[in-house]
This record gives sequence, structure tokens and C-alpha cells, in this order.
Amino acid sequence: MQLVVARIGRAHGIKGEVTVEVRTDEPEVRLGPGAVLATDPPGTGPLTIESGRVHSGRLLLRFAGVGDRTGAEALRNTLLIAEVDPEELPDDPEEFYDHQLMDLDVVTEDGVEVGRITEISHLPSQDLFIVERPDGSEVMVPFVAEIVAEIDLERARAVITPPPGLIDDRAVIASARDVEAGGGGRRGAGRRRPRCARPGREAR
Repeated sequence: MQLVVARIGRAHGIKGEVTVEVRTDEPEVRLGPGAVLATDPPGTGPLTIESGRVHSGRLLLRFAGVGDRTGAEALRNTLLIAEVDPEELPDDPEEFYDHQLMDLDVVTEDGVEVGRITEISHLPSQDLFIVERPDGSEVMVPFVAEIVAEIDLERARAVITPPPGLIDDRAVIASARDVEAGGGGRRGAGRRRPRCARPGREAR
């Protein structure tokens, strides 16, 4: 299983360092010196991390064979991809990889079925579930403790307590999975390379 762990940003200085946008909650594991990462586009890699440091709140990496600003700038916008055992789980029991959350049915605490998670959107402030309803419309559910009451992987569902206005008055009775019964089943979770998601706290 492939896991996107970072996106390379601008070159920093003249010795080959680059800024990176971290997309993993385990940067010390995925982005440590010696890590060998695949890339998107594939022709850019694989890349081996030679060193890393934090500067002004940003992670800077240097890759083997990249020793100047020109080489570093050529890597800009490249995605760094780690190969992860699909059975591996995050250390924190309240964290989840995206592939664990994809296709979960979303239901309210009183049993009203809302739809199915089709995408996880990772924003700077919080993560969002993109939930597809049976009629094809979508609703965005913030993955925060105040709204997502439970992730039940065994029952393949996420239980939410939506505030007024988050879920409109068109209560959905049938789950997305039921609607697709007999039509090929659930869509695979491989459409998106996963990363770690965790329930945050609602922005004040």
C-alpha cells in the first residue's frame, strides 16, 4: 500500500535543501534520514533522504544526489510516497489511515443513515469527510470530536452528531451501500493514496 507522506515545496538556500509540506502524522518515521521514497511523477524518484531539520517551523529535507539549488528546485511539487504494510495501523488508537475510513457508512446517533465517505480532505485546520448521499449529492463533515462521535471499523460506519444545518432536512433513509447492492458492491478504497487522519477539535 502506498502512502503519500509529503509534497516538496520550494528550494531553500543553495545546498540542495527543499521545504516540504508534511502529509503524515509520523514524519519522524516516514521522513527520517535514510528513508527511500517513491515519487509522483515516478520519473523523479526514488529519492533517498540524506538529512532533515526544522527551520522557522518548516521541515527541510536534503536528498542524496541533490546538491544545489537548481536540483532542489527541479523537485518542486513532487509527491513523496512511502510503501506501507496494509496491516499496519497508526500508533494512536484515535488516528486512522485514509484507507480505513474510505467507504464507511455515515449514520447519526439516532440511526438515520446519511451516506458514505468517498474522500478525506486534509485542510490546515482540520480534516473533512466528503460524504456521498444516495442521490449523488455530497455533504462535508468535519472530522472533529464534537461531530464524529465514533468510528466503528468492525461495523464499517462512522457515527456523527451533526449540529443544526450540517445535514439538511432531506433525511436519507437508505445507506449508499444499500443503494448499490447488486450493482458491483462498494467502490474500492484505492482511489486515493492514504495518510493519517485524526479527530481534531472544532474551530472556535
